[in-house]
Amino acid sequence: MPIRPSFAILAGAVVCVASAYALAERAAPGFVERLETQSDAAIADAGGEGVSARFVNINGSPTRHPVLEGGEALNEATRARVARAVYDVPGVGGVVWSDGTLRAESDEPTYQPLHCQEDVEGLLRTRSIRFEEASSALLPASRILLDEVAEALRPCLGSIIAITGHTDKAGTEPGNLALSMERARVVREALVRRGIPRDGLRASGVGSSRPVEGLAPSDPANRRIEFSVIRTEPLRPTPVDTPGAR
Repeated sequence: MPIRPSFAILAGAVVCVASAYALAERAAPGFVERLETQSDAAIADAGGEGVSARFVNINGSPTRHPVLEGGEALNEATRARVARAVYDVPGVGGVVWSDGTLRAESDEPTYQPLHCQEDVEGLLRTRSIRFEEASSALLPASRILLDEVAEALRPCLGSIIAITGHTDKAGTEPGNLALSMERARVVREALVRRGIPRDGLRASGVGSSRPVEGLAPSDPANRRIEFSVIRTEPLRPTPVDTPGAR
């Protein structure tokens, strides 16, 4: 099967970035450890109680683009302040919360939904992504719907796409959380197979904690997947992007 040019370009970019990072790390031992220490201090100063910065990517490799975790009880302003504080640590290239709701990569942290989200919500207004009962196996009709969702998301590639899984109240909440997370991951992988870059997708599950407004928590209609499309800005260049730079 011929490789699509877009995927070839993406693969080349990933190799270049990975090589640059490896070279920079050899030139600066302990670089990530320093970022972790300074970020912890910045989070504390910004009032981010319960927040941690993870400097490891999905492949388990060190990265200078941390994911912020925890702090669910913090208000929006505090979350923005914490993200900005970590971003201001020298050497940090970009910050994102684990649920994809906020990035800090430009002069001001921005989180602005794009028109793609409206397009996806329009698709899901009368249809829903459905699974086998008590399972993360997609129903055949949902695979067709995901084809349409992927096409709706394509104009906004480069943005963060948050995929949130929900369940109804049936079953235990630990089981609901695990199932909602697994369903979100299944949708993420389905979108990757349809050409949506994995690095822009964030999967999370919230169990039955957020029922649809106006529905009883036990209503089966609460079994759903929701999407949030968040605008991002170009990363700020730092010396670690250019090995050997002073």
